[in-house]
Amino acid sequence: MVSRAGEYSGDIGEPEIVVAIDKDKKTLSITDNGIGMTADEIKKYINQVAFSSAEEFIQKYKGDSNQPIIGHFGLGFYSSFMVANQVEIDTLSYRDGASAVHWSCDGSPNFTLEDSARTTRGTTITLHLMEEELEYLEEARVKTLVKTYCDFMSVAIKLDGEVVNKQKAPWRESSSNLSKEDYLEFYRYLYPFQEEPLLWVHLNTDYPFIINGILYFPKLRPDVDVTKGQIKLFCNQVFVSDNVEEIIPQFLLPMRGVVDSTDIPLNVSRSSLQGDRTVKKIGDYIAKKVGDRLKELYRDNREQYVGAWKDLGTFVKFGALNDEKFKKQVEDIIVFRTTYQPSQDTPTVQVQTDDSDAWQDVNAGAKLPYTNIKEYLERNKERHENRVFYCTEEASQAAYVELHKSQGLEVLYMDSFIDTHFINFLEREYNDVKFTRVDSELDNTLLDKEKPAEIVDPTTNKTKSEVIKELFEKAINKPKLNIRTESLKSDNPQGTPPAMVLLPEILRRLREMNAMMQQQAVEFPDEHVLVVNTAHPLIQNLATLSQGSIIQGGGESPTGNLANMICQHVYDLALMSQKGFDAEGMKSFVERSNDVLTKLTEQATK
Repeated sequence: MVSRAGEYSGDIGEPEIVVAIDKDKKTLSITDNGIGMTADEIKKYINQVAFSSAEEFIQKYKGDSNQPIIGHFGLGFYSSFMVANQVEIDTLSYRDGASAVHWSCDGSPNFTLEDSARTTRGTTITLHLMEEELEYLEEARVKTLVKTYCDFMSVAIKLDGEVVNKQKAPWRESSSNLSKEDYLEFYRYLYPFQEEPLLWVHLNTDYPFIINGILYFPKLRPDVDVTKGQIKLFCNQVFVSDNVEEIIPQFLLPMRGVVDSTDIPLNVSRSSLQGDRTVKKIGDYIAKKVGDRLKELYRDNREQYVGAWKDLGTFVKFGALNDEKFKKQVEDIIVFRTTYQPSQDTPTVQVQTDDSDAWQDVNAGAKLPYTNIKEYLERNKERHENRVFYCTEEASQAAYVELHKSQGLEVLYMDSFIDTHFINFLEREYNDVKFTRVDSELDNTLLDKEKPAEIVDPTTNKTKSEVIKELFEKAINKPKLNIRTESLKSDNPQGTPPAMVLLPEILRRLREMNAMMQQQAVEFPDEHVLVVNTAHPLIQNLATLSQGSIIQGGGESPTGNLANMICQHVYDLALMSQKGFDAEGMKSFVERSNDVLTKLTEQATK
């Protein structure tokens, strides 16, 4: 730097730092071949702690991006007294005619400054370690410190003749100079034994602040704490902290990688840092770069985007919930898995490549179409305008989803842990759209309302639907249970559920919210709806069975008793899809299943 400023014309040599351990003397020495110091400079920069005019040196000799100055002198140097009871400086300045000087201090206001016999340009700092700090005489401990804090410094650091730091900082390179393997190798080095990252974002700007870095989207494991930062903070390639909570937007904390900036005020308290305008701008910049990268991937490689969405979706949705600017960036690339399957005759909104289906989930190996809300609404406006059907648990709500699919109703899967909150967010964004879970109510499209009215039986003066409803009410005997009889529309009645449990949307959400606030599990409500499918052959046979029962001498009808048990069994099966069983309910279901099967086999053997 001094040579570049025209103040030194001699041989510079290759810059290096040499660390030496002397266990006999209990000293740790750090030697450089830099510019050294004169006696006056020691008085100015060392004796006067945190001397403000150090900025003169910084401004005069600040390097370019490849030759940065590390540290601002003063307080940082005096941290050496945390482990040493005496510190010595032996130095010779590059200046013509300069004399070597030796400085020594025991941590008190007193010090000595005298001539030195040193003949080589540079500085040696020697720490005389305290007895309780002798761990710093162990080679492994020193290497660990160098690897942790100075691994990416551009100056070689040697210990026992071995260079122990990598020196090259990939984040200071241009992205055009780095290959995919370079990015992956850097990630493996930072986070060994982890799965490969999904994608990465390269940060590089020098206006209105200086920031460099590489951020990675990792695959999220269930045990990852999304509130703890995984990003390493550097200043001029020197590690500072793993704590980036005040710098990185909260929704990006699970990302990994490196952020390097000289514009982050590291010497202020954390509370001041949170309110610092530059820090806020840096956070906004990082969020924007992440949003730009996601949009670029969505546009240029939809297959990779969709394949990574299971993990990316958590970042994107959480960001949309918490950052208005980020939400505007990503609102059109928030996608959901859908039951929609475009026919060959139907124009599709899904982008395809020449090689494969761009909506292919590369991990699952099966076609998993994805869409966004705007595309969904546009595609379904003729059938059900401003209404979205969704599913939160694919396995337990499979029957409901299939019923919707059979009638051409598209269902979105909103089954990640964040979607419970995200649905409320979507309703605020699309305030004229109704979001309906598939098990909350049955759309008229799913019901057969065109059949002629049922004939009233003159002996009972009731329709078959009324008979079925009374049969279930008597068998189940739950006053808070609302039983409805409907004919579900289907070309194959046997393939539809004989009964379905519905949980009204508003009531279900209130229960979920209360359970969350009280930190309790969501209990199945006593007040719910049982829809009995009168079109199902089982229900029709059940009605015939109950009407043909003959009361025996004991006052019980075997067929009537069996009909009651089947009603309860049908109800239990409907509850199972809603996870509505407690331990006692499951025990009763198993016992009743055995009883039903026993009675059926008894009748078959008569």
